Amino acid sequence: MTTQDDLQLPLFELDTSLGSQMLPEKTSAKQSSYNELAEDPYSKYIVYVDESGDHGMQAIDEKYPLFVLAFCVFHKRHYSEQVVSALEKFKFNHFGHDQVVLHENEIRKEKGVFNIFRSRDEKIHFLNELTEIIERSNFILISCVIDKRSLHKQADVESNPYHIALGFCLEALYNFLKEKQQGEKKTHVVVECRGKKEDNELELEFRRFCDGNNRLATSLPFDILFADKKVMSSGLQLADLVARPIGLSVFKPEQENKAFEVLKRKFYCDGGRDHVGKGYEGLGLKIYPYPESEKPR
Repeated sequence: MTTQDDLQLPLFELDTSLGSQMLPEKTSAKQSSYNELAEDPYSKYIVYVDESGDHGMQAIDEKYPLFVLAFCVFHKRHYSEQVVSALEKFKFNHFGHDQVVLHENEIRKEKGVFNIFRSRDEKIHFLNELTEIIERSNFILISCVIDKRSLHKQADVESNPYHIALGFCLEALYNFLKEKQQGEKKTHVVVECRGKKEDNELELEFRRFCDGNNRLATSLPFDILFADKKVMSSGLQLADLVARPIGLSVFKPEQENKAFEVLKRKFYCDGGRDHVGKGYEGLGLKIYPYPESEKPR
């Protein structure tokens, strides 16, 4: 006889009727009164960043000549109450513990702890569950895809695709936060450590950009945080999972891409939640250098 204790942990238990909407604030009268007296200096959102592909320009891999930067923007309440718990339960169900960092590359190539699949059907089930978590997690996706082949033709090899993509993504992030009346509050942007030299260069570029050296010609209230590669961050793991499908949608648009079909509804777009999945090109998803069919925004 199967009991409740024999079943896997349910991934989602809270209200799922909100669709792609960000969760509204639910505060008590006492909490509201407190907030009026001491306004929170931090925005309601947290941003996790990861990339796909090599940002170097010295050598270009023709099998994947792209660099993709992906920003996953979460409402903090939804992130803490639903997203984190869903990923933790997923790990407990499949590994028996939660000391696993989900990396797209290792899952795809079945490396390390991901060498657990006894059949193709078992791997497909695993991937489908992950896709469901992404689909049912409410977050805004902002991404920039750099085609290094085209960039190489119009720029020198010292161009840094990471820095170019960062600028586009930060501008879009600021516009999104302004729409949510959070544009004046500090928002933390969490990136994974890559190496001392790379991290120093990225932080310098990030702060230069936020100090007003951008196309918006305004200061941006963002702060960058560097996380160790071994950190158990649900947000960073989700950012890692979404970056490559975005790149493949550009590099091989004719190839079936179930993950991207889900991600299309996450992109920052014109018209807000009533128009998800449409109007995101050039806004939530930027391709650079611009294809001839796409005008810069």
